[in-house]
Amino acid sequence: MNNISQSAASQHVQELERGFDTPLIDRSRRPLQLTEAGHLYAGLCRDVLRLQDEFRLALGQLRSGVVGSVRVASIFSVGLVEMTRLDEEFRSRFPHASLEVEYVRPEKVYEAIRNETADLGLVSYPQHAKDIAVIPWREEEMVVAAAPSHPIARLTTVHPADLDGLEFIAFDPDLPIRRDVDRFLKERNVGVNVTMHFDSIPMVKEALAIGSGISIVPSRMLRAEVSEGRLICVPLAAPGLIRPLGIIHLKRKRFNPATAAFLDLLQEAEQPVAAGV
Repeated sequence: MNNISQSAASQHVQELERGFDTPLIDRSRRPLQLTEAGHLYAGLCRDVLRLQDEFRLALGQLRSGVVGSVRVASIFSVGLVEMTRLDEEFRSRFPHASLEVEYVRPEKVYEAIRNETADLGLVSYPQHAKDIAVIPWREEEMVVAAAPSHPIARLTTVHPADLDGLEFIAFDPDLPIRRDVDRFLKERNVGVNVTMHFDSIPMVKEALAIGSGISIVPSRMLRAEVSEGRLICVPLAAPGLIRPLGIIHLKRKRFNPATAAFLDLLQEAEQPVAAGV
């Protein structure tokens, strides 16, 4: 397999055993097995091969710029259009690097970070933990959204009392955005009639477009629908509601050059590329 003859391999092992003054292979067993010292030496060899791979990666970086892959776990509402454009910009700047994005529910983002199946996570209402670091990313204004035919669409500003008793398209109860909207309405003694709830903004937008009610969603997620005339968004009277987005990662995580470069790209502008624009 390695283009080395059996005799040459045997001679090399014997030279190692003479140099270490200890057997590395137990020849009394069939098939042959490593001795305890042999296991230690095999571990050393694996470490050397790993360091060799790291050296080649670093050497490739010196020769051709940033290399490697970035694994990102993101909530759905960050926006497919936005992530696609970030991917295009990243590949344009760093042609020898790659970006992999998986869209999952919020709890799955934290799970992916903890399991190290993702290097970076994009979440709303980010939560610090003993093993999780949070980098604030951006704050998104929340607005009232409705179909153009809905009476609320004729307003220039919506006061919370204007929503009392209206049919409402909500997010699933276990999502942070739902809890924040519920808190906002409760603090203002507003009661809405939740007629349906979904786990993603695209589903909420589709329900709104067919005139099923109103909702409170991040304004940047509505730009495509507003430009097409499918939905209307109306600002909430101050003080309104803000959805924070953050970047999470393991505190002990060492980023490869590609991950560090993508993190810089995310933080590069105060207002990243807008969805649907």
